[in-house]
Amino acid sequence: MEDTVTTSRIVIVEDNEVVKDGFALLLNGIDKYEVVNSYIKCEDALKNLKSDSPDIILMDLELPGMHGVEGIQRIKKELPEVNIIVITVHEDSDLVFQALCAGASGYITKTANYSSLLEAIDEVNAGGAPMSKNIARMVVESFQKNQDSPLTKRETEVLELLSKGKSYSIISEELFIHKETVKSHIKNIYFKLQVHSKAEAIEKALKDKLI
Repeated sequence: MEDTVTTSRIVIVEDNEVVKDGFALLLNGIDKYEVVNSYIKCEDALKNLKSDSPDIILMDLELPGMHGVEGIQRIKKELPEVNIIVITVHEDSDLVFQALCAGASGYITKTANYSSLLEAIDEVNAGGAPMSKNIARMVVESFQKNQDSPLTKRETEVLELLSKGKSYSIISEELFIHKETVKSHIKNIYFKLQVHSKAEAIEKALKDKLI
């Protein structure tokens, strides 16, 4: 019996035709990826979001019409579970930080080689958040913690590591706790913050200065 290959449905939102077509050509040549559609504007991607039903969206920020950050916010509102990877010419900018706060799962630069793109997609599929140390530092250090946080010290530590893109396994190793304990803490975090996903938890934590 052959192993069943799970295919990730991918949408590309990029106004640079060379970048857009290059990514699509690469990804469609790999069995586990399928580019179901590509657009040059967020507005068009939003119109077809339900029919495209993507697992991953590769999203540029500087787009004609609606800006990518607003597009990310609206897409995550309609499709909370989708993973959005920012495609950017910037590697250390407030725009990338804003995009992550809006719900993006990570980012790649337009100058990145194809192996970096595939690594970023695989990392997102594995529950990670591909980003540079500079951007990760901005996420963690750009705000002060709220002293009235509903989260316990351990829950806050777990959420901080999640915001850095750490997987459940890495969190369990760094905090010296079982992986199931990590999952239990995350469940409690979701309940206390009244959210339903990692992205929503991090977004709310950043907004309310909980981490």
